[in-house]
Amino acid sequence: MGVIVTNPQGNFIGGLRREDFHIFDDGVEQPITDFASITEPAQVLLLVEAGPAVYFLEASHVRAAHALLEGLSPGDRVAVVKYDATPQGMLDFTPDKQAVEVALANVRYYVGFGSLDLSRSLSTVLDWLGKVQGKKSIVLLSTGFDTSPPEIASVLLTRVKTSDVRILALSLSGELRQPTPNQKDSKTKKNKDHVPAEKSAIAAQGFAEADQLLTALTQATGGRVFFPNSAKDFAAVYAQIAQLVRHEYSLAFVPPAHDGKPHTIDVRITPPIMPDAPPPAYRIDHRSAYLAPTP
Repeated sequence: MGVIVTNPQGNFIGGLRREDFHIFDDGVEQPITDFASITEPAQVLLLVEAGPAVYFLEASHVRAAHALLEGLSPGDRVAVVKYDATPQGMLDFTPDKQAVEVALANVRYYVGFGSLDLSRSLSTVLDWLGKVQGKKSIVLLSTGFDTSPPEIASVLLTRVKTSDVRILALSLSGELRQPTPNQKDSKTKKNKDHVPAEKSAIAAQGFAEADQLLTALTQATGGRVFFPNSAKDFAAVYAQIAQLVRHEYSLAFVPPAHDGKPHTIDVRITPPIMPDAPPPAYRIDHRSAYLAPTP
């Protein structure tokens, strides 16, 4: 299993040792049988929502993606997929970052009513990635709104808990929640007629549900979700992601049971503390479960 350890600024922390880590299987600590601090070529699939909400953002998030590409190494491979009702491959895995920029620039966004089947599309993408060897990450650019049936979303959340694919999500809804000056004026006028309160409540609930889905998907896989609000924020997040997809600690342990059931995983760190120094602040990200072998 891969484990990412970062400081409060989001930077990867290197130099940790095997004895600093503790793995718990269903709450019971297990001996670590293998340990390595690895930096290996990344395989990143950029999954981009191609709906109307993103269209009105004028794709500023896509233009900022150059910060991610610049942070990757020449050997890192990137693929581009867009989705609405279904996922559509734009570019297969390639180390050619210029080709990736071209593919992102060619993403077309539909305007009008339609489906945004996030859960269904992610399930299909995970099927595709099952044929790809090595360390894999999905960088999801999405508002988090999902028109997939609830049972599809439920199955997906169960699946990603034991998946070997890490999901890092950038919410695209930040700018949508910040009305422009003209919109603010319009909202003030409507408030006098007591019209927009119900609509505002519905919108707030929709954003909350979208955020909750993105958070659940990323946490289950040992990833994380970001909520940037501007092109500058996007650039900073992309630069951070470029670190996260390349650096991790690889830990292994022997499953204590062969029952074919999902087991929860918890990883903790007890690093040495220097005299008269406060304990270091770490964030630890890893997949939340694994499927035990069958008897």
